Amino acid sequence: MTGYADIANHYRALIAAGTLAPGDRLPTLRDVMTEFGVAQQTASRAYKALKAEGLTRATTGGGTIVADNDSSISSRVRGWAASGRALAANETSVITEVGTVSADEIVAARLEVEPGSPVYVRRRIVSRDGAPAHLTSSYYPAEVIEATPELTEPVSTGGSRELAAQRLGAAQERVLSEVTSRVATDEEKAALGLTAAGPAVVTQVIRTVWLTDGRIVEVAVKVCPGATLLKWSEPLS
Repeated sequence: MTGYADIANHYRALIAAGTLAPGDRLPTLRDVMTEFGVAQQTASRAYKALKAEGLTRATTGGGTIVADNDSSISSRVRGWAASGRALAANETSVITEVGTVSADEIVAARLEVEPGSPVYVRRRIVSRDGAPAHLTSSYYPAEVIEATPELTEPVSTGGSRELAAQRLGAAQERVLSEVTSRVATDEEKAALGLTAAGPAVVTQVIRTVWLTDGRIVEVAVKVCPGATLLKWSEPLS
């Protein structure tokens, strides 16, 4: 039986391979329902998954197209290959911390290690047009750090997971983004410039990236200002 995850994986693979390029239009929900023999709710949930990952976006005239931004694997890789940067032209990244930490339950489950296991982390603030856009903590398995010692330095590599994938000899294949909203910590409020009194709601995205050979290259926890309208997550499989 075809589920929403199967449909999302189908289009995710087409986007990663470049078969569906930025700006290309995806089939209508009705066409997806017919092709895969599923209900509208299943087709709609698959498209919400792709949108949550930043792979697609809705158009003003209706319909869904492939997004042209740095959340797309193919777009990131092309940008990194051309410029040595996975960030957009108007973005800058400042590394605030590098080192080994004990994996909490969230990170351990996604890196497939025991809670409390030592994992490497790089924390950074990414600014867009000079204003803080998000805080991101990227966690890496030991083999990634062994292959990419540059990640132990407190300087931006321009695309850490792109560099790691190159060193490991396997392309990025799949990204799973789990999106929720929560109240920011005081440290997050200060770093993101959230000065209003009282609680501030932020969007948290937990992003797991796999290579074509099935290895996990990165688990990143990104915190952005503002609440997301989409409070949805796709279970790990």
